[in-house]
Amino acid sequence: MIRFQEVSYTYLSQGSEEVQSPSMDHISFHIPKGQCVVLCGKSGCGKTTLLRIINGLACHFYQGRLEGDVSVSGMAPASASLPELARVVGSVFQNPRTQFFHTDTTGELAFQLENQNMPREQMRRRLDQVVTELGLESLMERSIFALSGGEKQQIACGSVYASMPQVVVLDEPSSNLDAYAIADFRKLLMRLKAQGKTIVISEHRLYYLRDLADRVLYMKDGEIRGDYTAAEFQSLPAERREQMGLRPLDLNDLKGIALPHGRTGDSEWKIRQFSFAYKHQPETLHIDEVEFPFCGATAIIGHNGAGKSTLSRCLCGLEKRCGGTVQEQGRIYSRKERLKLCYMVMQDVNHQLFTESVLDEICLSMRTEDRAKAEAVLAEMDLLPYRERHPMGLSGGQKQRVAVASAIASERPLIVFDEPTSGLDLFHMRQVAEVVNRITEQGRTAVVVTHDPEFILRCCKFVIHMEHGKIQESYSLCEPEGRERLLRFFLNEMG
Repeated sequence: MIRFQEVSYTYLSQGSEEVQSPSMDHISFHIPKGQCVVLCGKSGCGKTTLLRIINGLACHFYQGRLEGDVSVSGMAPASASLPELARVVGSVFQNPRTQFFHTDTTGELAFQLENQNMPREQMRRRLDQVVTELGLESLMERSIFALSGGEKQQIACGSVYASMPQVVVLDEPSSNLDAYAIADFRKLLMRLKAQGKTIVISEHRLYYLRDLADRVLYMKDGEIRGDYTAAEFQSLPAERREQMGLRPLDLNDLKGIALPHGRTGDSEWKIRQFSFAYKHQPETLHIDEVEFPFCGATAIIGHNGAGKSTLSRCLCGLEKRCGGTVQEQGRIYSRKERLKLCYMVMQDVNHQLFTESVLDEICLSMRTEDRAKAEAVLAEMDLLPYRERHPMGLSGGQKQRVAVASAIASERPLIVFDEPTSGLDLFHMRQVAEVVNRITEQGRTAVVVTHDPEFILRCCKFVIHMEHGKIQESYSLCEPEGRERLLRFFLNEMG
């Protein structure tokens, strides 16, 4: 179904023939029909580029130089048109917002079926089938803009499933999904596999793909450094996979993670009477009172659409319609004061990358520009080689780290991270965890919205669990009971 023979790809700088180093270098492999293949490796190793070659975007949308022979279902992506490829290859991007054409969820699911000129009654039956099989009933007839990141990803998967392509490529599809949604997504992959679809999935989270993938391709520096059967990959020692920069295959392996270092202050931040509703929508956030440690790191967990990102935006003063107060040591901070008090790393970091270079991006967040200090922060985040690159030309994981580096450089007392490890490999996830630990050691407070249990255990000491816009519970991770409760939340959903 898919054949690469001595394939290299080099991105070109926009508007010129100036080239960057090859993103992929002399790659060869074959994927037979019906095989499920997982691409893994550190951020920036070439996984996304490989997927873009398969779906034709590298040849028709991005500026780059393709060398070698590529065949997808008998077509050459470089010469076939995008509409021709789209009839064969369905794509789910790392950021689903970039692939939407409609403003409502039902229209988005029907979009590709309309493009295929499917008769209306057949289209209705197909949509009903997709909604039922994927459990999307609660997301129908909704505004795309009112969905959480995970809910948007579910709609993107549903749209591809509805169009019934022969090949499905997915780029970090679980990065914004909660434990429930990951379990449901696994079932979707099982359906596609049972239907004989060829699946190529780039992923850092590997635990939900255990016993589902037929084959694993390990990439490093634009090359395939390992081609494993599922059994061969699972038989690799855990230490070897860790050296390769890969996440665990079993969440139970996280039980041995040591309590994070860093201090917790005697004081607490207090949120009281927070309420929020989007325009012409029912109330989505209602919090009577919740407290979290000063000079510590707090994780906010919950399912997609629980209100976690809304709470973080209200905490930072970004939502004008939010009522309620935030206080610490008796001082109440107004919404405008919180805009200066907090720095937020957004779930979609594309919204907060503004400048022409990575170095300028870091300097922009500083109270007083200090380029030497900015370069030190970039070195800390493994980004110094990219300091002159345009931020929007980086991989998803690299963009995420640029946003985190900007937060560090801002030196704000309260840093809010919304899914900071989305798209990050093992090494860079642990690197961000160390950054959070250093932030708390410096006497600052971190609040982390995340679906990543390993990240939580490596840097957080307190958990706030939200559902349906309300606080379900809050607890400390300093005691074994709290850590067991956290892992039970994630393990039970996958079970």
